[in-house]
Amino acid sequence: MKKTIKIEGMMCGHCSGRVKKALEAMAGVETAEVSHETGMAAVTLNGHVSDEVLAKAVTDAGYKVVGIE
Repeated sequence: MKKTIKIEGMMCGHCSGRVKKALEAMAGVETAEVSHETGMAAVTLNGHVSDEVLAKAVTDAGYKVVGIE
């Protein structure tokens, strides 16, 4: 399963790296492709992860989640 997260506040590659690391550290997340240029994270899941849990990981990394599809 794949989910796309729209994120505000990422300004550089370091920001993208922080979000990628936070998402990939979660159980159920296989990979995360994060771009500060588009403000998006494409997350591939290998288990059930709720939108709330994904949003909390991004928020805890210091960024704002605008939406999850």
